[in-house]
Amino acid sequence: MSRGIAARPLAAFGGIAASAALVFAGAGCELKRGEGENLVEGKEQFIAKCGSCHTMQRAGTKGASGPNLDHAFQQARASGLKTSTIRGVVHDQILYPALDGPMPPKLVTGQTARDVAAYVGAAAARPGEDTGPLADVGKVKQKPLAKAEGGTLEIDADPTGQLLYVFKDAEAPAGGLTLKSKNDSSVDHNIAVSGNGVDEKGPVGKGGATSQVQVDLKPGKYDFLCTVPGHAQAGMRGALTVK
Repeated sequence: MSRGIAARPLAAFGGIAASAALVFAGAGCELKRGEGENLVEGKEQFIAKCGSCHTMQRAGTKGASGPNLDHAFQQARASGLKTSTIRGVVHDQILYPALDGPMPPKLVTGQTARDVAAYVGAAAARPGEDTGPLADVGKVKQKPLAKAEGGTLEIDADPTGQLLYVFKDAEAPAGGLTLKSKNDSSVDHNIAVSGNGVDEKGPVGKGGATSQVQVDLKPGKYDFLCTVPGHAQAGMRGALTVK
C-alpha cells in the first residue's frame, strides 16, 4: 500500500467515520489472512507492546495515551468495513504511523506485526469476551496485599505489560521504608509514593530494571503508583497503609 493511502488510516486510530469506511473499502487497504497468523500470539504481543497506550476491551488493556481502538473502529465496523480491511489499516499503522505522533514505527515487524494486526482486526469494536485459547491470554490475577519485610516493600510491575502491579494494595510499619518495583516487561514503569506531604518518585525503567524509592513514612494512608503518563489512571496504583 502506498504512503498516500497510508495517510488515510491515520483517521482510523482516531475514529473512522462511515464515509471513511467507504474510502478504505475501495482503497485496497486489506491484509489477506495467511496460513501462519496466530491470534493468540497477536493478543499476547498486543498486550505487551500496545496495551500501555491503547484501550481495547477484549484484550483487557486500558492505555490512555493513544486512541481507544474500540472507539476508533466502532463506526466503521457498524458500517460494514471488512475485518481484512481493518487488519490492513492496523498493519499499515504499525509499520508507518504518523510522522509527528508518539507511536514509533515498526514497533513489531514481520509475522508478529501480522499477528497483532489480525488480532486487532478480529477484536476491535466487537462486544463480548474472547473465547477458547484467547480467553486466558493476558488474564492478570493480582495478589491482594504486599507486606513490608525488614524495611523493604517489593511491589513488582506485571511482567506481561499490563498496566498493573502484581499487588493491589500494601502495608508497612511507620519509619524508614525502601520500595522496590522490578519491571520485566518491555513497557516503561516506575514506583512512586504520594500522600501526607510525601511525593517521591523512583526512576523509570523496563526489561528487568528495578525502580526504587526511599521514604520515611508516618502512620496513615498513602498511594503507590506509576508516574508514567496515563499508567496510574489506567489502574497502575494501589493503597499503602502505614501503621
